[in-house]
Amino acid sequence: MTPESVNIPHLLNDIQVNVRHALAEDVGDGDITAQLIPADRSARARVITREDCVFCGRAWVEEIFQQLDPTVRIHWRVEDGDTVSADSVLFELEGPARSILTGERCALNFVQTLSGTATTAAEYAALAKVEGKADTVKILDTRKTIPGLRSAQKYAVLCGGCHNHRIGLYDAFLIKENHIAAAGGIGNAIAQARQIKPGALVEVEVENLQELGQALDGGAEVIMLDEFSDEETRKALEMAQGRAKIEISGSVDASRLKQLSALSVDYISSGSLTKHLKAIDLSLRLVE
Repeated sequence: MTPESVNIPHLLNDIQVNVRHALAEDVGDGDITAQLIPADRSARARVITREDCVFCGRAWVEEIFQQLDPTVRIHWRVEDGDTVSADSVLFELEGPARSILTGERCALNFVQTLSGTATTAAEYAALAKVEGKADTVKILDTRKTIPGLRSAQKYAVLCGGCHNHRIGLYDAFLIKENHIAAAGGIGNAIAQARQIKPGALVEVEVENLQELGQALDGGAEVIMLDEFSDEETRKALEMAQGRAKIEISGSVDASRLKQLSALSVDYISSGSLTKHLKAIDLSLRLVE
């Protein structure tokens, strides 16, 4: 998978911005420690993962050295989305020693974070598979992302085999409790949404079966069941009968996912994909 192959608005531009900000906060007006190394010294470095993971972050590494020093050459051993075993080489760097060491931390920060996100997504995707069922529920991310890294983490979720919910507040409606109250009810909120941005997906979060009926009558394409019991979810599916896609949200973690996947809903969304990630342990070492 590559950033060019996915439909995430502004991703390519965001990569450049991500890297520019990361270098600015880390390098500032110059890497004073790197100045200990002779300017003409060349080096080769190897980056390995110390734990199993799903790799993600290639474009960010490439952009770091493009902005920092284009003479640094990168020799890749993996692609985004690859499952990698502990102690495997991810990539090698060759070029000016100063540039390699200056860019090291920024490069590893992006890879450890995005690979951590992709690895969590892969774990969730595996848990969602139900034996004997050809069609599995789609696991969706949320907007609970690291500030400034929304599109990057959304991309990492795809690399791990899960799916994107809306990217931001601009590309789909998600009508929740406070919107419903302020708009004068579910029906009114849906009707206003159709006028504000015709053609945009309209999703409504409901807290009980009565609200579910109102959302169905209003013509919502997706209905999110917030904190429904398993029995209430089954009743909701009977009521919907294909009139809308059904999504489960609320208190969804790895321990609960397997049970929820068996309910035959269309989507399960979980903020844990992006906010409960564990960064992958990486190491860069200069080699002869």
